[in-house]
Amino acid sequence: MVKENKMVSKLKTVVLSLLLLFYMTPFAILLLNAFKNKRQIISDPLALPDSFKLNNFIEAFDKMNYIHAFFNTLIITVFSVFIIVIFSSMTAYLFVRCKWRFNKIMFFVMVASMLIPFQAVMIPLVTIYGSLNLLNSKWSLIFMYLGFGTSLAVFIYHGFIKSIPLELEEAAMIDGCTRLQTFFKIVFPLLKPTTMTIIILDMLWIWNDFLLPSLVLISSDQRTLQLSTYYFNGTYTSDYHLLMAGLLLTIIPVIIVYIFVQRHIIKGVMQGSIK
Repeated sequence: MVKENKMVSKLKTVVLSLLLLFYMTPFAILLLNAFKNKRQIISDPLALPDSFKLNNFIEAFDKMNYIHAFFNTLIITVFSVFIIVIFSSMTAYLFVRCKWRFNKIMFFVMVASMLIPFQAVMIPLVTIYGSLNLLNSKWSLIFMYLGFGTSLAVFIYHGFIKSIPLELEEAAMIDGCTRLQTFFKIVFPLLKPTTMTIIILDMLWIWNDFLLPSLVLISSDQRTLQLSTYYFNGTYTSDYHLLMAGLLLTIIPVIIVYIFVQRHIIKGVMQGSIK
């Protein structure tokens, strides 16, 4: 029995190692090609670069207007995630604590909306916003992210809030707290693991999103990092070496953040499963 367990454990390790290698291969190819010139990429994309000079990164940094695009992306990501967290947690709290029939209907409507793909609504969405002259604005994009990201966040918060003892809130109200104070002083701090999970997942989604910003942000001064890298692809030619370097510059910030906060994802998922 012990030998069988060891064999199963070794087999799992081998399978997970192969999966890791499989998923890391595209990133490795991107990393290698970021140091090559265009001719080397086309001739042999899997070969090692002749040298590891930073010329591609410097040129891509300049042509992308990296600093401006970085702050555009940062503003959109930070404000979108903040608004999603605040509104979703309060909405989920209202759904759990107020046993109204309307709340039940709205909760199921929000859950059902997660089944609708974005591609099914993107043309009407852009048409309506365009007719109202609300395109080409970071704040319109943030408002859209609120709409698309709230349903999943409410669903996650809803399950966690149900596990919080109602007696804690009743004690706070006896001490003189209003409903709003009770939420922010008692309930919301207890939602930290779930909040961190939602922050990280939404941050990765919004930072890496290309489709929605490409439909909303038109002028060059509004471009995010993802849109800036796209414009290395021309109509008749593409600067593959700059594109690879630009992609690497784009994903490095979110990788760094993820490395430092990944433990919160694991903690939040584990606590959510226990609840």
